[in-house]
Amino acid sequence: MSGGMKIAVIGAGAWGTALALQAVRAGAEVSLWAREPARAQAMQVARENVRHLPGTPLPEALQVTADPAAALSGTAVAILAVPTQHLRAVLSLLPPLPPCVVVSKGVETGTLRFPLEILAEARPGLATAILSGPNFAHEVAAGLPAAAVLASTDSALRDLATAGLASHAFRLYAGTDPLGVQVSGAAKNVAAIAAGAVMGAGLGENARAALVTRALAEIARLAVALGGRSETVAGLSGLGDLMLTCAGASSRNFSLGVALGRGEAAADVLAARQSVTEGVATAPALLARAAQAGVELPVCAAVAAVLDGTLDVGGAVNLLMGRPPGME
Repeated sequence: MSGGMKIAVIGAGAWGTALALQAVRAGAEVSLWAREPARAQAMQVARENVRHLPGTPLPEALQVTADPAAALSGTAVAILAVPTQHLRAVLSLLPPLPPCVVVSKGVETGTLRFPLEILAEARPGLATAILSGPNFAHEVAAGLPAAAVLASTDSALRDLATAGLASHAFRLYAGTDPLGVQVSGAAKNVAAIAAGAVMGAGLGENARAALVTRALAEIARLAVALGGRSETVAGLSGLGDLMLTCAGASSRNFSLGVALGRGEAAADVLAARQSVTEGVATAPALLARAAQAGVELPVCAAVAAVLDGTLDVGGAVNLLMGRPPGME
């Protein structure tokens, strides 16, 4: 391919690879950066991401490299598809960046920063956007219908990134509330652990529906307190993503919760995984960020307590059900 927009995707996990495939589908010429040279070479030769998306071929318009300068050379947009806890370290390895679309979800441990806040500290003055929505990587990689929100205060970047990523099967909606999108994307992973625990413990569909609804209210309270908008939480990055991750067996966070509900140890489940289960690190960090803003997050607090061993799932349920009556 020649003549199309050039896009670099930084991070060759499942989601980064899926978005690289989607960018090719949208007509772009794409470089996919993998941190490990041996893995980048293996993907480039085999034309497949065996570790994260086995069986999905990589087209010729998608080139894989471990050289960040080569990956970013001549690119109009970079997509940062790196787990939030590793984003700052990866940014330190990269040369000057073009405008960036971040697809990471979570809160950085210690600093309590959201992904765009990390980027603003590491690369001040850069045009940035956040992309989030109800998207499983393997379905986007396969070209199945999906939608997401692309949020930025920079309209030119929104238009540019949409041109490079959107297609008939991947519909992007413009957003102007990147903070609300980031709060939603982080918190829904924590809620998914809780929803999975409810199902794993055999507590029923009523309990899951009630929990997810109250989690949505928590997310909206926090988003507004931090300067976001409640209507953002009712959209694709909030309600949409919450529906997917709190009910989909493919959700890493939900499946972890199911295991916890069955009595398995979180450490054992996580040790067997190759992909990051973002809600684990996010739960205590989000709780601390909310405390700074004076916002209570009962569902998030219960998940954090289960993860650190303070409570078992039964104790967490009792804690939530025993809260004083409230207004909705």
